[in-house]
Amino acid sequence: MLFSSITFLYVFLAATLILYAIAPKIYLKNIVLLAFSLVFYSWGEPKLVVLMVVSVACGYVFGLLMEKYRENAKLLRAFMIISVIISASFLVYFKYTNFFIDNINLIPGVDIPFKEIALPVGISFYTFQIISYTVDVYRGTPAQRNPLDLACYIAMFPQLIAGPIVRYVDVAAQLKSRKHTFEKIAYGIRRFAVGFAKKVLVADSFGELVAMYQQSSDKSVLFVWMYAFAFMLQLYFDFSGYSDMAIGLGKIFGFDFVENFNYPYISRSISEFWRRWHMSLGSWFRDYLYIPLGGNRVSAGRHIFNMLVVWMFTGFWHGAAWTFVIWGLYFAVMLTLEKFFIAKWLKKSKLLGHVYTLFFILISFVLFNGADMKGAIADIGSLFGAGGLPLVSKEAVYYLRNYAVLFIGGIIGATPIVASTARRLFATDGENAEGKGSVQIAISAVVETLFIAAMLILVTAWLVDGSFSSFLYFRF
Repeated sequence: MLFSSITFLYVFLAATLILYAIAPKIYLKNIVLLAFSLVFYSWGEPKLVVLMVVSVACGYVFGLLMEKYRENAKLLRAFMIISVIISASFLVYFKYTNFFIDNINLIPGVDIPFKEIALPVGISFYTFQIISYTVDVYRGTPAQRNPLDLACYIAMFPQLIAGPIVRYVDVAAQLKSRKHTFEKIAYGIRRFAVGFAKKVLVADSFGELVAMYQQSSDKSVLFVWMYAFAFMLQLYFDFSGYSDMAIGLGKIFGFDFVENFNYPYISRSISEFWRRWHMSLGSWFRDYLYIPLGGNRVSAGRHIFNMLVVWMFTGFWHGAAWTFVIWGLYFAVMLTLEKFFIAKWLKKSKLLGHVYTLFFILISFVLFNGADMKGAIADIGSLFGAGGLPLVSKEAVYYLRNYAVLFIGGIIGATPIVASTARRLFATDGENAEGKGSVQIAISAVVETLFIAAMLILVTAWLVDGSFSSFLYFRF
């Protein structure tokens, strides 16, 4: 089921909210959330929910075993390793089997048939959550003794499909006790509505231009650059929009999920970009792979090795293709060069830092979106006129005129300008409300409510028209 669908918004979510509100106790609210989450996940392929239930059950059992044998270091470590291997093996089998078969078949005389394996939606995200729970229990976090609460945490539909990657330690207390306030619910609705609009109105519009480029027979250097910028903005608004919706729904249900994006396109270095983009994934790899490998408290050679390992796995996590592996290694190389050679030059000029970052991020996303390595290399070459492309084509000029306003709006929307302006205009409490009288605050509240309602109506009209697509990160 998609967040960006009429069925989800006006049937599934409405029913969930009604039953959740009626449930008098937290444990009953958790059961409602769990039940609807399983329905949400099984909507497209019911049998795949069994895999998630088995994964949760394994994490639960090994969590209890680690708790019981905490004083026995060898058993504790063994149970942790077994649990991680089981969770990882599910991910490897369903996501990477055919990738390995495809590469093994390159050996002369080998012809292993491909497997018909359906990729469970969201398996990369919920597997990482189970692994983080297992490792945290190994490190000393008390194991969850209520299997329904653990299942609720892992299967909770707001963040199940595409993150953010919520860690158990961040919500453990909230599973037992959490506050539901009008302010929190109102913020959740606002955040959800903004994310909804980012996805349906902005990301999908850029997606149309990306699709037109891919289908075009009148390509040019200008058109390739338009495609690259359009995909950059599509991916940002699509994924950050989903994260906004997940965080907003979490607030409505009383949970505080971690932020996942912090205006990454205003970064002045690649390292800053990755502190702002998909932050929950970056912190997960830092805490569960990079630091255990030794982090940066090692020799320069070992530090570079650690970077290569972490970024290779980061790329591979995104998809079972060499484009993703090379994409990850690309960032390993860029971050290594930046740390040891480039950083001091970037600090001398903000403009240089911005241009440098956006240029190499754009190149990375062209690689990221390539159908295969050959196609990705061809697309990157086309940015610089390789393949004999003309500089300009009639089709490129036509689409530039039609999408100019969207590009301008998307660029502004990818900065803090819109959010900071909205806070000043609509703020009813906090620092942004200082100096406002009670009448001004009341007017701000009414205007904001009307604006959110209008935005939801507009998005609904878009959905009724059928002008929407699935989230890009669903395929990861």
